[in-house]
Amino acid sequence: MIRKHLTGMEKRPHLDILLCAPRGFCAGVDRAIQIVELALEKYGAPVYVRHAIVHNKYVVDGLRDKGAIFVEELDEIPDTGAPVVFSAHGVPKSVPADARTRNMFFLDATCPLVSKVHVEAQRHFAEGHEIVLIGHKGHPEVVGTMGQLPAGAITLIETVADVAGFTPRDPQTLAFVTQTTLSVDDTREIVRALQAKFPAINGPHKEDICYATTNRQEAIKSVAPEVDAMIVVGSSNSSNSLRLVEVAERAGCKVSMLVDRAAEIDWSRLEGIRTLGVSAGASAPEKLVDEVIEAFAQRYDIKVEARVTARENIAFNIPRELRTIAAAVGQ
Repeated sequence: MIRKHLTGMEKRPHLDILLCAPRGFCAGVDRAIQIVELALEKYGAPVYVRHAIVHNKYVVDGLRDKGAIFVEELDEIPDTGAPVVFSAHGVPKSVPADARTRNMFFLDATCPLVSKVHVEAQRHFAEGHEIVLIGHKGHPEVVGTMGQLPAGAITLIETVADVAGFTPRDPQTLAFVTQTTLSVDDTREIVRALQAKFPAINGPHKEDICYATTNRQEAIKSVAPEVDAMIVVGSSNSSNSLRLVEVAERAGCKVSMLVDRAAEIDWSRLEGIRTLGVSAGASAPEKLVDEVIEAFAQRYDIKVEARVTARENIAFNIPRELRTIAAAVGQ
């Protein structure tokens, strides 16, 4: 019986894991989280945050445990003088204006690369351009960008088909900007369609899709054709994470899935795999990537290899109000 038991024990199958790099937190997300944590350190709880500071459930829950209170609108915040933080996605101009009317103390955690798009849209408007925004309807970044200008100043374009149906007031005074977290390939197709239909259209001085989105998609493209399955760590409301799954599928990895945590892995879709790619959206912490790899280590004899396609060393300054406490706590 003992011999039967021993011979019946199956050796764990081997699994090669290609770990995409860059992955996970970008400079804008890191800055936004720091702003909430430093505000809690300096001012104490509660610190109110308008909308999820970044689109990751684990991050939001962790900040909530530390004393952050998340709201969707300013009128949900009691008149206590507690700090209010605006999320990394940016907000319409009406939001800080409303906060000033209410005498609220607020800190703006808008990613500087999103703020750059806001500035571009305002510049085009000042120059008399009609503006097209390439993006996803309802996404907070799109709401924030459209909210920089009067109603009707920006037209949202989501697809190439939208381009075909779009008639501007004057094709000679047209400009476009884009959401920062889009599919690079999809956006390129839409831009080409706009340029073909409206040759005089003005574009950004520098591409609006942020470096982190581009780098993570390029890393996925490098790995996806070589693996049997791809895991992207990220939340379902994260635009850049969803795009990574789409990019993996288009690059040839048909078994690609988005998971918030290791507990969400659908093992039934992974039967028989010998190679796995792992990445993470720009708002997903590395701790959750480690958790996913550990889950595979429990089932497979794993070998992990990093596939590095770019190096990132970008950091953004935090608001002046928090720099002293940041120095004190070593951030």
